Amino acid sequence: MNTTEYFKRTIQAYLEERAMEDELFAAKYDNPDKNIDDCVTYILNWVQKSGCNGFCDDEIYGQAIHYYEENDIEVGKPLNCQVSVNHHIELTEEEKAQARQEAIRQYQQEQMNKMRNRDTAKRTSQRTETEVHQPSLFDTL
Repeated sequence: MNTTEYFKRTIQAYLEERAMEDELFAAKYDNPDKNIDDCVTYILNWVQKSGCNGFCDDEIYGQAIHYYEENDIEVGKPLNCQVSVNHHIELTEEEKAQARQEAIRQYQQEQMNKMRNRDTAKRTSQRTETEVHQPSLFDTL
């Protein structure tokens, strides 16, 4: 799972817990016109506009709550970025298996590339040796 997905999951878990504890917020959180993807987009645009690079949890959670509490809020355009979360990541067994398979695939690809590069270098050096040692009609004895 990439870091932005984990960020989204962290925000969503916080909001769901908040909705369970706060009935007034729960009604706003259940708004069918709102969703977690737009919430994250709103937060990322807010962060970008601020010009800062680091925030405490409460600032980010506050913006998530703000997104759900406001009826007319400008979400902004989706951003192509990665978000780092400074929480311990708990992966499911499926995510662990997927990460392991991805690591194996990447390792195999790296090894294949090394082998191809070695073979190419070997062929190039063999051609060079053959060309260097080939006599010419214009060589003097």
